[in-house]
Amino acid sequence: MAVSRSGRSVGALLLVAAFFYGPLAQADLPDFKPIIQRNQASVVNISTTQDMENVAAAQGRGLQPFGSPGMPPGMEEFFRHFRSLPMPEKRAARSLGSGFIISADGEILTNAHVVDGADSIIVKLSDNSEKPARLIGLDKASDVALLKIDASGLPAVKLGDSSGVEVGDWVLAIGSPFGLEHSVTQGIVSAIGRSLPDGNYVPFIQTDVAVNPGNSGGPLFNLRGEVVGINSQIYSRSGGYMGLSFAIPVNVASNVARQLAANGRVERGWLGVGIQGVSGELAKSFGLAKPAGALVGQVDKSGPAARAGLEPGDVILEFDGHKLVQHGDLPPLVGETAPGTTVTLKVWRDKAVRTIPVTVARLKSDDDGVVAANAATDKVPGVLNIQVVALTPEQREASGVESGGVLVVRVADGPAARAGISTGDIILRLGSRDVESPEQLAGLAKKLPKGQPVPLLVQREEARLFLPLTITG
Repeated sequence: MAVSRSGRSVGALLLVAAFFYGPLAQADLPDFKPIIQRNQASVVNISTTQDMENVAAAQGRGLQPFGSPGMPPGMEEFFRHFRSLPMPEKRAARSLGSGFIISADGEILTNAHVVDGADSIIVKLSDNSEKPARLIGLDKASDVALLKIDASGLPAVKLGDSSGVEVGDWVLAIGSPFGLEHSVTQGIVSAIGRSLPDGNYVPFIQTDVAVNPGNSGGPLFNLRGEVVGINSQIYSRSGGYMGLSFAIPVNVASNVARQLAANGRVERGWLGVGIQGVSGELAKSFGLAKPAGALVGQVDKSGPAARAGLEPGDVILEFDGHKLVQHGDLPPLVGETAPGTTVTLKVWRDKAVRTIPVTVARLKSDDDGVVAANAATDKVPGVLNIQVVALTPEQREASGVESGGVLVVRVADGPAARAGISTGDIILRLGSRDVESPEQLAGLAKKLPKGQPVPLLVQREEARLFLPLTITG
């Protein structure tokens, strides 16, 4: 049978494609089976119960009850029958999560949110035996909890070094999504050092590993079969997996676990500054070559930063030798520093780098401040096109602004609106000058250079932040 020249070409091309892509693709894929076989028995299922009166109180405080929030209608019923679990009794709420054994005598790591507020905790092992667990301690700031069951000779995982995790690394998760025990999913590391709104002291590992409610507290393994993270959160609009999963680095979790085991609580370092990111416009306004570091908007007068001489407007570029690519890099570094330790900061001030030693103190609770509304009227600084008034004694007491500052009561279209000024903001500084009155602000605004961003310091509720103000035209 004759074969045309074009047929021979197509056949040869298919053979070449099969030769290059088939075997090589299979050879390059990792074999996860040894990791699973070695570690599956170390992963446990955690169930908790909580009195419904406590759940109602938590909901009244704006907290989510235990369970699987966001589950599509009908799915809860499906999984309940699939697991052959009884309906929860009216007096108790039931929660499911994951965890993993870190010592042969029964120490278990999981997420704090899995066991927080629980009246009882039950750990189900790989042989289907169930044991009551005692909560050694939990740390909400890092979302890590340490449990203990009475046992011996248990298979424990090997903890790795999360500082060596790199973007593109293969990783594998084992857990109990929706109660489906010992489910295994895999993916790659998508990013490292992620800062999330409710995790200031955790530089999260972002992955595309499929993680769902019930995976919380389960381990994230590298290809050596070492735990490098605890699966903690997902980004989701549906309540289920959408390709964005976040794990607590195991180095952070191990440090927390050691402190919980020794003291039942965690101590963190504290600088006493309020910080924000540095945008391109802000970097230009401060004379920085590129946007980087943590911009100081507020300095606690009783804190170590104030004692060391830090000021609003300083940009912290390095903390004890660690360069700050973004402002979210700073809180984990400070939090991990033992109170009493003296570190060196590299700070950008007045278009020059300064080296400032500071002794880190123990973290304290933040005080809440409320900026009161003011319906009074006063002169309108025409250049900025906003209306501001002097602060009343009551507003000073509520906001903590002891002197100077003006309250924004109206914002119209103009430079201030484009900079992000909002009604209720207190303007504290424009450029290098403190703002003392509405009339002074108007005078300072008239002298601003056109087309050049100038840092504007405002207090918004309890936080202070810089905004880049540019006068155009």
